[in-house]
Amino acid sequence: MKLILKKEHWPYYAQLMRLNRPIGTYLLLWPTLWALWIAAEGIPNWWVLVVFCLGVFLMRSAGCVINDYADRDFDAHVERTKQRPLAQNRITSNEALTVFLVLVLVALGLVLTLNWLTIGLSVVALMLAAMYPFMKRYTYYPQAVLGAAFSWGIPMAFAAITGEVPNLVWLIYISTLLWVLAYDTLYGMVDRDDDLKLGLKSTAILFGDMDLMLVGMIQGMFLLGMLLVGQQLELSWYYFLGWGIATGLIVRQMWRCRKRHPKECFNAFLNNNYVGLVLFLGLVFHYWLGG
Repeated sequence: MKLILKKEHWPYYAQLMRLNRPIGTYLLLWPTLWALWIAAEGIPNWWVLVVFCLGVFLMRSAGCVINDYADRDFDAHVERTKQRPLAQNRITSNEALTVFLVLVLVALGLVLTLNWLTIGLSVVALMLAAMYPFMKRYTYYPQAVLGAAFSWGIPMAFAAITGEVPNLVWLIYISTLLWVLAYDTLYGMVDRDDDLKLGLKSTAILFGDMDLMLVGMIQGMFLLGMLLVGQQLELSWYYFLGWGIATGLIVRQMWRCRKRHPKECFNAFLNNNYVGLVLFLGLVFHYWLGG
């Protein structure tokens, strides 16, 4: 296998990494920032913050690359993905694997500057990221695996800041996993017809006509979990204001999706960026300005 990247293919590598679509980076970043601010009770150590922000970018990019590699035989048959570089045979599978390896190695180099607990947890993060793209062949819950992967920065952040993973971490982790499960189901509703034709699986397919009701219930459990986080930490009204705005955003998402138009489902998925943002701002203002 030739591990050679071609200069003229750099635009395709950038597309493979979704540099033109940063939404996934944002959605992975917000829970990580929640955890860093809570663990540090304010602005975290600057190097830890840099490592995690760069790590989010690198691992999300690596996840996109391995996802396209796994789906290279399917993407050409899906309207939304048929223009991807591997689907168009503009680059080879070996090139994609090389890009993945480079991204992972750079991320590993960064995490090696942190403590051993964080390094150990990073191995799980890599396993989850590599597993996710293949899950749609075997289970109706690939979105749950994505949730596990996207939430794993939470215990890592606490490990990096405090050197331990307290019980509260798992409340934040499970709540975030539910949030990812919900918004990625909305994303899956966009591709549902194509996925059915290709024999792929997703929660959007599993939920069927009950999709919006179940997504709403899962979002409700996420919001309840984050409410409990605020109560256990005795956070100030700044956080609960952010929580209230996030609740309003999610209610609006459900309303927009009521007719299940693919465009509206996709826009609702994108809107979760603001859900993560307002919760983060609530934490920032709490630790900055206090009660």
